[in-house]
Parts: sequence; C-alpha cells; structure tokens
Amino acid sequence: MIENRPGLTVLSHLVLLLGVLIVAFPVWLTFVGSTHTAEEIASSRPMTIVPGTNMVESYKTALFGGKTSFGSNIPAAAPMMWVSLVSALVISIGKIAISLLSAFAIVYFRFPFRSLVFWMIFVTLMLPVEVRIGPTYAVVSNLGMLNTYAGLTVPLIASATATFLFRQFFLTVPDELAEAARIDGAGPLRFFKDVLLPLSRTSIAALFVIQFIYGWNQYLWPLLVTTDESMYPVVMGIKRLVSGESYTEWNVLMATAMLAMIPPALVVMLMQKWFVKGLVDTEK
Repeated sequence: MIENRPGLTVLSHLVLLLGVLIVAFPVWLTFVGSTHTAEEIASSRPMTIVPGTNMVESYKTALFGGKTSFGSNIPAAAPMMWVSLVSALVISIGKIAISLLSAFAIVYFRFPFRSLVFWMIFVTLMLPVEVRIGPTYAVVSNLGMLNTYAGLTVPLIASATATFLFRQFFLTVPDELAEAARIDGAGPLRFFKDVLLPLSRTSIAALFVIQFIYGWNQYLWPLLVTTDESMYPVVMGIKRLVSGESYTEWNVLMATAMLAMIPPALVVMLMQKWFVKGLVDTEK
C-alpha cells in the first residue's frame, strides 16, 4: 500500500522544478543572447535575461551567413546543419542495421567460435576512442575518404553496445517462435523480418534516438577528417564562431547554437513515447 504523504509530494515536485530550472536556464540565456545585438551583449554586465529586438537579424545571419558590421564573415549554418543531419541519420540507421544483423547471426546461427566472435566484438568497448582514432584516420585517408560523407560516417557505424543490447533481447525471445516459423516454412530472413523486427521496434526506437544525438554532436572525428568548409558539421561551425575572424559575434553564435539544438530536440520529442518504452518495457 502506498501512503499519501503531501509533504513528500511537495518536496519531490520542488526538486524536479529545481532540476528543470537548472537545465533550462542556460538554454533560455542562449535564446535571449540570440535576440540581442553583439554590442548589447558586450556592454551589458551582467547579461540581461529579457529577450531583445534583434532576433530576426541574428537568426537570418546565422542560417544564411554574411558579413557583419564588425567585419566578420559568418559561415552559413544551413549547409552545416545538412551535413550534421545526413551524418546523424547514416550513423544511427547504419548502427542499428549492422547491430541487428550481427546480433541475429550470433544468436540464431550455429558456427565455429560463435562465442569468441561475440566477445571479440564486445571487448572493443574497452578501447577508448583515442586509441582507435589514429589507425582509423590512416585507413580513411588511404582510401581517399577525407572530406566525404563516407569518411564522416562509415568509421562510426559499427557499435558493440548496440550489438550487445540486441543480442540480449534476442536471447529473451522464446525458442517456440523460431520453431513455429521453421515449421511454417519461413527461412532465416523471413523470421528476422516478420518476427524479430516487430518485436524489436521499441529497442530500435530507443537506440535511434541515442545514436542520432551521438551522430549529430560529433566533433572530434569531423575535425580530423574534414578540411573543406562545405563538409563541416554544425558543431564545428559553432566552434569556429567562438574565435571569429575579427570579433566574436555572440548573438550569431548563440543563434547558431539554438538552431543546432532543434533537430535533436525534435527527434526526442517525436519519439519520446517509443524511447521511454524501449528503455523500460520488459514485456516480450
């Protein structure tokens, strides 16, 4: 029996409200900064928390680029957001597809050293990115994949974590389903398509959200494999704006940061139900 304790309820709501304020205040401050001019931001100490009147101009400059009154040449955020979107989609979809197939093969196919193959995949989790990034860059460079979408995405597609999660899920699927599919004459791919994929949709949705945000926020790897500005993702564009050519245009920088938050936020909001269900649902 759950006791009704008004004091505890009020306290929990206050803690949640405090957490929301801590998370939301920097976002609000970024939005407010994007609505002021660079002069107003530089002259106000401390920075105001009331929106200004320069919102349209700031977002127009951030999205389409151009030269400012301080002489800074602002790169357009729209092409960089497109690069980030393509990279995030390819990385997330590629990770899920490869992980599903590899987990399916490990669980449902009998071949020599099956367990060894799985543990060889799983042990890559113990290798930090910094250890692998040098050899990976050498391979990408030798294959002529620098400044390409393939160079940005292909080395990041393989995922031991997703393979492990799908393997653990497939192990919970009753063997009777596989036997029934075999009796009905369904082959391995038919069983995978008609039985396992529908059962895995919540896990796929949860992983898609995580991997999309992971791909969208990539900075270190694109910094190494891109030298052409047309292949810069939006995260690199934000870093470029910090130093600026002659002066840091803080209003444009904050507008670009707000624009960069929109796609991941939309993915989380649109797939929130599936994301939460994929993380907590235990019914198979």
